[in-house]
Amino acid sequence: MKRYFMAGLGIVLALSLGAIFYGAWLNERGEVQITRRMEERRLTLHGAKAASRRLSPRLTVNSVNLFSNDMADAVALVDGRIVEVRAPKGSSVRRGDVIFVLENENIPLQRQEAESGILRAQAELKRAENNYSRYKILKDNDAASAQQYDEAEAAYFSAQSSLGVAEAKAAQLGVQESRQQVVAPIDGRVLVLYRPQGAYVQAGTSLALVGDFHSLYFTAPVGDEDARYLTVGQEAELVFQSKDFQKVYGTDYAAGNLGDRQTFTATIAQITPPLTEAAAMRNILWQVDNRSGLLEPQTYGSVSFQSRRSHDALAVPLSAVADGANASVFVAKYNGTIERRTVRTGTNDGAYIEVLSGLSEGEVVVTSGMEGLADGVHAEIIMDETEAIMDETEAGKSEGGAAK
Repeated sequence: MKRYFMAGLGIVLALSLGAIFYGAWLNERGEVQITRRMEERRLTLHGAKAASRRLSPRLTVNSVNLFSNDMADAVALVDGRIVEVRAPKGSSVRRGDVIFVLENENIPLQRQEAESGILRAQAELKRAENNYSRYKILKDNDAASAQQYDEAEAAYFSAQSSLGVAEAKAAQLGVQESRQQVVAPIDGRVLVLYRPQGAYVQAGTSLALVGDFHSLYFTAPVGDEDARYLTVGQEAELVFQSKDFQKVYGTDYAAGNLGDRQTFTATIAQITPPLTEAAAMRNILWQVDNRSGLLEPQTYGSVSFQSRRSHDALAVPLSAVADGANASVFVAKYNGTIERRTVRTGTNDGAYIEVLSGLSEGEVVVTSGMEGLADGVHAEIIMDETEAIMDETEAGKSEGGAAK
């Protein structure tokens, strides 16, 4: 009995070991087949050649804060209630033009009291003058004492001073009365009305923002690789891509609003530090031509500006960069495999990016299907249509030159 038990146990162990070894063999064989298939796999990818092109540098920033060098608030100089708005938002004003009319109910009463005070002071001065003249005659005739004469003279001068004080108070109230008209501090356009008609305001309150917005400014930091192509006085095309750039049509602006297609001319006013000094980053001050009046001093999001000056550069399509830092591309090698290559890039024009090092002219870079792509993968590269047209054009030029 024991002998049968041991024999059965041996059979079970043998079967178990056989199953284990067979599973390991199948697993290894499967991995080998997967590896072989991966090695033999051939992807179909799009590509483009690294070639010399004319690039017009394009920079994109998340936001710009436009400001004017000629802006000032129209400020209330007296307390009062706004009874009239003479210059609505968007209207053009000259320095001294009335924007708001205020009403201070106390000023007319105080002005009336001041005028009454002037009349009383004039009457008192007349009486003191007559008394002073009489005592002067009496003193000359030795009919009045020197003390009486001095008292009359002092009363006369005091009445003169009282009249001056009353007149000064009335003049001050006249100024206060005139200050009920809030005027434009500079020439320009009324951008903002801070208070509506009917509101009560105190002296010192800003009521309107006035400015000359024909030229607006903003600053943008750029890396030295981009800044080296910029010079003071250089122009660029400014495009506002954000949806917050909206204005109605049919306004009194010098040009209609084209929405997302609206462009503006921006000129470099200053580069800090100057290009003659070494720096990793530079601050660029741009001056924007806003004679159309479509822009306002405020923050706009998603803005790009493209230089109107171009330069020759070795470039590849922007779609060829394989990371967010624009520091690597996939290159098609002659043996049909793909190689990840570290590159140093410069400026771009929105479609192509400059390659400063890491690539040679004529090398083919991958422009599609880069997700999950790795070194050594076999791939068939289909040249992009624009690249094929460019190659045919270059070949035609070469043949034409040879025929000549």
